[in-house]
Amino acid sequence: MLETGIKAPDFSLPDQNGDIKSLSDYKGQKVILYFYPKDMTSGCTKQACSYGEMYPLFREKGAVVLGVSKDTVASHKRFEEKYGLPFTLLSDTDLDVIKAYDVLGEKKMYGKTVMGVIRSTYLIDEEGIIIKALSKVKPAEDPGQMLAEL
Repeated sequence: MLETGIKAPDFSLPDQNGDIKSLSDYKGQKVILYFYPKDMTSGCTKQACSYGEMYPLFREKGAVVLGVSKDTVASHKRFEEKYGLPFTLLSDTDLDVIKAYDVLGEKKMYGKTVMGVIRSTYLIDEEGIIIKALSKVKPAEDPGQMLAEL
């Protein structure tokens, strides 16, 4: 995990529509940048849907939500459409941003150790500084916790 108080690494990634989005596009707004393992899985769906339900509250507080995984643009589009997600999903198939934010690591899956995305969330202020960094977040609790942080 990156530490609080440092400048968040800028990036440019395609969203679920294929449009390139950069962290710097959101200067002047708080950004909730959350990393998740995989579209359409139970935990990731629960987390995304909770962020979706609370999205108007995040917007009221001047924050945007950006979800990042290694899934493709097409996968993100299906995920967005199936669950009516109102926020941006970013595709990091090369794992560049996932590595830059230090959220790739060893995980236990079905008794085996594998490399994967560790569910993590960063709260970034209007100037691009990380003000909160949470690792191994619980899918159902993460959105509420981030809303409370705002």
